[in-house]
Formats: sequence, structure tokens, C-alpha cells
Amino acid sequence: QFQLVESGGGLVQPGGSLRLSCAASGSFFDYYSIVWFRQAPGKEREGISCISVTGGNISMYADSVKGRFTISRDSAKNTVYLQMNSLKPDDTAVYYCASEAGKCYSGSFAAGGMDYWGKGTLVTVSS
Repeated sequence: QFQLVESGGGLVQPGGSLRLSCAASGSFFDYYSIVWFRQAPGKEREGISCISVTGGNISMYADSVKGRFTISRDSAKNTVYLQMNSLKPDDTAVYYCASEAGKCYSGSFAAGGMDYWGKGTLVTVSS
């Protein structure tokens, strides 16, 4: 079984930064792509970033976070990070990490395709 645990959420002022972590337990970590999703109150869950190493390093970003967020992966620690800079109030959401077997691809941001989910961590951007 593959388990995911998010951490690093909190309250930050607009323009500030946070780094989220997604720690995975289980086998064959490098076989899975890890995707960050977020869900704001009253809105649908949105895929925002994906990273995979199987078949070559791939990282992907949604337009809403491109240039502000950076995803990275430490295979020795079975952990994926999401560095979030220049945060805006619209970034306020519960952030989830999820995994899917294989590499990132055009359909990776579809929530229905994920195999495993973490429970989420809340990010609040407010002054």
C-alpha cells in the first residue's frame, strides 16, 4: 500500500512563500508520478503540478501557478516538495498530493485518475 502525508501548510501574507512536503511510504516510489491538487471552498479540485522520474524527468504546472510554484523530488527521502512563492489570496485552498503509476502526462491533472491521496494541508493567504 502507498501512503501520502502532506505537511507545511499555514497562514501566510500575500506575496509570501511556503514550502509544502508530501512524504510517501511504500515501495517503488520512483515508479509513481506525484501530483499536487488544491481545492478552494466552493470550487472543484484543481491539479496544479506534477513530477515524475520514470522514463525521464518530467515536471508540469498549471497556468495558474506557472512561474510562481516549483515542484521537486527527493527520491532518497521519498518526498516531493512544492515551493510556493508570490502567494496570492486566490491560492487559499486545501492542498493535496496524490500519486499515479507512471509518468506525468496531459491527463495527470484529472483527479479521477489518481491511485492514492493524502489527507491535505490547509494554506491560507491573507493579510
